[in-house]
Amino acid sequence: MTMASDFDSLEILALCKRRGFIWPSFELYGGVAGMFDYGPLGLSMRNNIVDVWRDIYKGGEGFVEIDSETVNPREVFKASGHVDEFADLVSYCAGCGSAFRADHLVKDHYENADVLSPRELDAAFAEHGIKCPDCGGDLGPVEEFNLMFKTSIGPGSSRVGYLRPETAQGIFVNFPNLYRHNRDKLPLGVIQTGRGYRNEIAPRQGMIRMREFNMMEVELFVDPDDKGWSRFHEVEGETIRLIPNTGGGEVTMTVGEAVEKGVIANRVLAYFVHATQRLLVRVGVDPARLRFRQHLRDEMAHYAMDCWDAEVLLSFGWVEVTGIADRGCWDLSRHAEFSGTPLTHFRMFNEPREMEVERVRAKHRALGPRFKGQAKALGELIEAAQPSDVKDGRLALALDGEDVVLDGEFFEVVRTREKVSGERVVPHVIEPSHGLDRIFYSVLEHSYAHDEAEGYTVLRLAPEVAPVKVGVFPLMERDGLDALAAEIYADVHSPRMEALYDGSGTIGRRYARMDEIGTPWCITVDYESLDGPDKGTVTIRERDTTAQKRIPVASVKGVLASLLSGMPFGDL
Repeated sequence: MTMASDFDSLEILALCKRRGFIWPSFELYGGVAGMFDYGPLGLSMRNNIVDVWRDIYKGGEGFVEIDSETVNPREVFKASGHVDEFADLVSYCAGCGSAFRADHLVKDHYENADVLSPRELDAAFAEHGIKCPDCGGDLGPVEEFNLMFKTSIGPGSSRVGYLRPETAQGIFVNFPNLYRHNRDKLPLGVIQTGRGYRNEIAPRQGMIRMREFNMMEVELFVDPDDKGWSRFHEVEGETIRLIPNTGGGEVTMTVGEAVEKGVIANRVLAYFVHATQRLLVRVGVDPARLRFRQHLRDEMAHYAMDCWDAEVLLSFGWVEVTGIADRGCWDLSRHAEFSGTPLTHFRMFNEPREMEVERVRAKHRALGPRFKGQAKALGELIEAAQPSDVKDGRLALALDGEDVVLDGEFFEVVRTREKVSGERVVPHVIEPSHGLDRIFYSVLEHSYAHDEAEGYTVLRLAPEVAPVKVGVFPLMERDGLDALAAEIYADVHSPRMEALYDGSGTIGRRYARMDEIGTPWCITVDYESLDGPDKGTVTIRERDTTAQKRIPVASVKGVLASLLSGMPFGDL
């Protein structure tokens, strides 16, 4: 039996195309590299993976879900750093003109090639004799290539926009709305799934690197001084495979030990590393081919407190499918700076404290002569402002629908001692970011089994992920067998229990078709179902063991529901 580690990925892609999981996009016109369409079975399976993710984060953790725009104005990505820094390094062949990710060309010679500068990569090409992989020609100088798709918002080009390269920014810019929705409390967990767009230089490896892709992102806002988690005790004894960036190789330890020994920075991050493991294993990733690798020190973003990648072993080697990071206050601080809107949490003290604080005070004697009847309202607006609202010695306010810009003649920032009930802090962000398409493909590889001698393929998909849960067959499409099978199909088929009626070909061929698309159970109506000692019963078959049992027709729906909920087939 061929397993995922023994085959070329083209076998999976051929199966996916034949059975309607995924298709190359725009195939009528020659296709576009790095783009795929989901067929009926693939979309159902992808949606099932999303449902498991929602069950963990929305159902289990109580996080809220939003759906934000895919086109964002330039200002958003200027604040996030994508406009200036979201680039890969490219080199073009001087002979055939092909483009290549420069760091990928030298990855066999360096532990972490993606941190090399353009000058270092040019030197590496010369030192290691790197040539064009397509034609063997010389490579041109390495240069930056921004990966975002640029567009304009509205007629002409008056406002520049970009297709989002991630869904996270839509959550960050909605923080004030989400914070109010959560009644001004932390922690605040937010999830979002949707499309991202990256204009990859040379997408290869099928669904592993795509130009338009699906993400499942989680942004958890926490108090910077409280990085515990109320449910940590539930997982602290569970084991995880880790590759710390200290150079000691792979280790297996409990979640609790990882925090106690300082391998993972804090409890909340460790909890969601384990939550990622639960998600991936539950949807069908093989635990023996799953590990978590800590970003190397020169690989970690400068603002990150800690960052781990969930890596899955595929036919391509180890591939990142999820990143789990403690991003500190970077995201909210940047958007606050660029938008001019404070993005903070009011942390209440247990009891009031006397502290020295800064306040904006109105100069009422100056306001009266200048603003007359509006002076009182303007003074109230001034004293409601925060010191951070003062920019370059000026304070911008909106009064009766008009913008008013004041200089130091009308206000001052003073320091005073007051009893205060709390203080404002910028929340930190814990981010588990899941690549949905990569997870989808990983599950296909890890569930794939092929018997060369028999020419027989089985996808051993987890039942809750399988696109079709049960096949319903009449032994023959006559003598009332088809009518009873159609009744059973109509009774069991639902969005959660997707069924497929199939009356063509031999039973063996129908089982084979169901096995190849990962259907966990099949129901067969035979003549015994209508007459004889087993009247009123049908045969149920389990995919992975091919075991069969007879069950009453009246109990089919309940039995399938129990099996989908995790009851072992042997307990029937």
